[in-house]
Amino acid sequence: MAVNRLFKGFSGSTTADDRSGAASVITPNDTSRRLEILDDFEQAGIGWLWATDAEARLIYISEKAAEKLKQPMDTLLAQPLTAIFETDVENPGDRSERPLNFQLTARNKILDHTVRFALNTPKSEHRQSWWSISGHPKFDAAGRFQGYRGSAKDITVEHERKVVDSRLAEFDSLTGLANRHRMDKKLESTLAAYKAAKRCCTLIMLDLDRFKHVNDTLGHPAGDELLRQVARRLERVVGSRGEIGRLGGDEFQIILPDIDDRGKLGELSNKIIQIISQPYTIDDKRATIGASVGIAIAPYDGVDKLDVIHNADLALYAAKNGGRGQFRFYSADLKDEAAERALLEEGLRDALANEALDLHYQPVVRVEDNMVVALEALMRWDHPERGPISPAVFIPIAEESDLINQIGAWALNKACTDAMAWPKSLRVAVNVSAAQFAHSDLIDTVTHALETSGLAADRLELELTESVFMGDGETIDDIFRALKQLGVRLALDDFGTGYSSLSYLQSAPFDKIKVDRTFVDGCTQKDQNSAKIIAAIIGLSDALGMETTVEGVEAFDQLEIVRGMNARFIQGWIYAKAMPQENVLERLASGDLRIEPDGPLRHRPERRSVFRRIGIIHDDHRYDALMRNLSKTGALIDGLLGVPTGTGLVLDLTGGQLVVCTVTRVQDAMIAVEFETPLVSDGAGGLCTRHRVSPYVLASAGMQGDTPKSKPLFIEVAAVSGHAAMDFSD
Repeated sequence: MAVNRLFKGFSGSTTADDRSGAASVITPNDTSRRLEILDDFEQAGIGWLWATDAEARLIYISEKAAEKLKQPMDTLLAQPLTAIFETDVENPGDRSERPLNFQLTARNKILDHTVRFALNTPKSEHRQSWWSISGHPKFDAAGRFQGYRGSAKDITVEHERKVVDSRLAEFDSLTGLANRHRMDKKLESTLAAYKAAKRCCTLIMLDLDRFKHVNDTLGHPAGDELLRQVARRLERVVGSRGEIGRLGGDEFQIILPDIDDRGKLGELSNKIIQIISQPYTIDDKRATIGASVGIAIAPYDGVDKLDVIHNADLALYAAKNGGRGQFRFYSADLKDEAAERALLEEGLRDALANEALDLHYQPVVRVEDNMVVALEALMRWDHPERGPISPAVFIPIAEESDLINQIGAWALNKACTDAMAWPKSLRVAVNVSAAQFAHSDLIDTVTHALETSGLAADRLELELTESVFMGDGETIDDIFRALKQLGVRLALDDFGTGYSSLSYLQSAPFDKIKVDRTFVDGCTQKDQNSAKIIAAIIGLSDALGMETTVEGVEAFDQLEIVRGMNARFIQGWIYAKAMPQENVLERLASGDLRIEPDGPLRHRPERRSVFRRIGIIHDDHRYDALMRNLSKTGALIDGLLGVPTGTGLVLDLTGGQLVVCTVTRVQDAMIAVEFETPLVSDGAGGLCTRHRVSPYVLASAGMQGDTPKSKPLFIEVAAVSGHAAMDFSD
């Protein structure tokens, strides 16, 4: 029998059977009967035996074990045990196991060690097998190591069940992404390890915009399918750079170890927002959502899990309340945006009830003769305590509450009434949100506004964005059909942003396309495709027999470019900003509807007026000064006398933001500096450094003392925020 080979040479006597009916006891000396029991044990498959020599080579294994592995005996014997089995590195058990090689080398006793069959041979057709092995080291009488003697059993079924149970406990069953439990453990362990190593880790919080509308219009099964598609898109964008988790609902989280470059993080966030905003096809229906992103970076924005999560949440709320479809980095001046949002919603309800909202109107001008052909109604809210609040802030709040339909109806009624005081040649354009468009009362609301005011239907233009196409296609077609039967005009707003689809232009009876201002902002910059995109949209619109309005023209260089592309209608500050009704009536009183363009010669989108106290470091001295304006490549600083051109300085913008720069121009206490490395967008319309000095480094530097070793070379002078500053710009 097989086991005889292992125990060959053992001696002992055999006890005869007791025919009298008494128990036939097997004594330790009854070698043959003991071997028979071992053979029965092996044949039954209850467990198997194995043995190695002193070099950890397999010298014996039960025949049934080889059969179970579907391996010939001679393939297994004489192989190193570690070549046949390896420790399961993804063991779902609570305790981590040392590698098998370590146990054998240390000659430790092995107890229920989980291993995976690892021998790769052409005959390996079986599925993965997991075994539990036990063994003990054998020594001879002289204490020389002889190898291991042990047992084994197949635990594949139990192991796979544990893997499934572990996955259910740590992964989201809907999307397959990590769940909140796993992400919390991952973030906590990463931050703890990285704190000791003084490494960085970024946490991105992501929330889907307009997801609730998908559930409400297409149903929860469609919402589930949308979440699955969002998960796959996130995996494609993030790749192996980090771990992605779904926390629940439409909340996602991304952990990015060893990434703190805010330029790269901003680019990644923008890419995530763009990819998530691409339309989805679900059961032959189209859905469009958006995404908002909040970013916190350890150790700059916190060193433990709760702080980093809290700060990423604050950044996310800021992104949502800043207009959505945006990213925000955490900064120390962010408030509790959830509480802020609640206060704004309450104030918005009061403003609506007390008629504290207003409409301002921005002219749309015909390029060939500078004549006004329409005015767009833009919502304004002057809060009694906070002052003017941007529509990009309060409109999303209205959309998430039950206020948007009331506000939309009020705007339609007021715009139509105000337009009745204008010449009949002028149209009025009113924005209609996706939530308002999908509401069952839209047609009645538009009809009521026209009938109450007496405005001719063809003088009303409804501006819609691509998000109105989310929902049931037949219902959308019915709404478009009903609006056209009323005789109103339809414009597709913000065309060219996100993932515009030509199918929108096929399926909806638009009279106008509006080119988004983001393309106008970039059309004068080098190496930009914005100008080509504007030309393509204008050409497409002309081919389809639609009008085109180019938004956001502010300077003459932009005006010349869009004129050269045969743009027929322009809307922007170069003609006029939005103005209240009384100012519109004053301009119209003369009867002349012509507005001559007036604005700067060149568009400088990167220039920002700022009045911030900063530190200036030169050698081992620190000076205080006032930064008056800031661009990606330089700044204007007031408050330092005697600084020669060409001097190298370091600006301390606070929060670990240090900028190396060179003085390029000087006039009295005003200096212009050029940055060695350009700044990047902070996601909130401002600028920030790509990298920050780690608080670990700052703490270490602080411990060394800050006593200057030389005399200061420059003189600090008082710089007042309200004083006019010299303009060093070209």
